[in-house]
Amino acid sequence: MQTCPIIPHYVRMSKETPCVAVCMIDPKTKLCFGCGRTLPEIARWHAMESADRRAIMALLPERMTEAGLVPIVGSPKHV
Repeated sequence: MQTCPIIPHYVRMSKETPCVAVCMIDPKTKLCFGCGRTLPEIARWHAMESADRRAIMALLPERMTEAGLVPIVGSPKHV
């Protein structure tokens, strides 16, 4: 019997996600420390159109900078 290898969820995720598998919300800014999305954005991400996901992703670096959040270096999407 052959089994599937265990692959971390961030390796299986779509390339259309800013998720870096650091899912913690900053209580001050209400943004995810890992990706900069809000909880409502994270919750509806799977149902969004591709263009909507890309539009939000384009805003995230500036959003995180303005909030004083630093992207997690060494995380799956940043290595």
